[in-house]
Amino acid sequence: MTKQETFQLEFENHVTEGLKAFPKFLSSKYIYDDRGDELFQQIMALPEYYLTEAEYNIIDTHKDNLRKVFNTHGAFDLIELGAGDGKKTKVLLKELVTNKVDFTYIPIDISQHAIDDLTNSLTTLLPDLEVQGEQGTYFKVLERLATYNKRPKVIIVLGSNIGNLDHPQAIDFLIKIKDVMSDQDFLFMGFDQKKDPLTIQHAYADSQGVTQEFNRNLLHRINKEMDGDFPVNNFEHWESYDPETGTAKSYLIATEPCVVEIKRLQLKTTFKKWETIHCEISQKYDDDTVEWLANKSGLEIEKIYEDHQKLFKDYLFKIKK
Repeated sequence: MTKQETFQLEFENHVTEGLKAFPKFLSSKYIYDDRGDELFQQIMALPEYYLTEAEYNIIDTHKDNLRKVFNTHGAFDLIELGAGDGKKTKVLLKELVTNKVDFTYIPIDISQHAIDDLTNSLTTLLPDLEVQGEQGTYFKVLERLATYNKRPKVIIVLGSNIGNLDHPQAIDFLIKIKDVMSDQDFLFMGFDQKKDPLTIQHAYADSQGVTQEFNRNLLHRINKEMDGDFPVNNFEHWESYDPETGTAKSYLIATEPCVVEIKRLQLKTTFKKWETIHCEISQKYDDDTVEWLANKSGLEIEKIYEDHQKLFKDYLFKIKK
């Protein structure tokens, strides 16, 4: 079975499980096909979506320091989980290539479309850069990361992707990364910070409705790839943020009752009016929470980088001594 066939089977099994559950759920990681990638690029360009520019500011401001830190032990593999379009990473890659650092860039993303686009753009932008793109989910790819042990690794996870996991899942994720690290390896990871609740609310419920179309793409994919008949326009996006826990949650809500049939899965599911599909959490953090996660995972914080507006932080981790 090819990687694409394996991924499709995982997607179908997930849809069956999620739509039979109560309350219903579908993971946002399955939003990302060609259309999903395009919509997420639009989201990142929205004025309300502060995360991209904040982290871009961190990397642009500290690129010289990051180059020196990452190159501490000489030649290395730069492995990025959830590479996307690489907008922020390209700043770092250009810094490394310009200064003739010996490294290989290994971008990993759930979307083959994103990997292909990134690889092609880097071929033009940085023709001397060695790129080895891989398509896959984080946890599957992490199993393969253990084979990258010929030289030190720098694993980067930008964009607060860890925020899509609850705390037990985040600890499990960090442990899996720690288990493939040596004492010469670094982990550089973004964590969105707790802040004015309205700033967070607006970032995930934009005035132009792009986020709604992004989340609805889950239903479009099911209709297209599994012969489903979701009345997509009858599902509205809803975002809620709890400042006490730092958890933002995204839902699709049925505005009318309906029966959905997904022929490929031989599945029928009924929605009452106002019934929800939980699609995503976006966890927000502070230093104490990140330090707790690190300690639970066998990691320690080496350094903290923050953007000039104090909205976002990237943390540099090593294995706990």
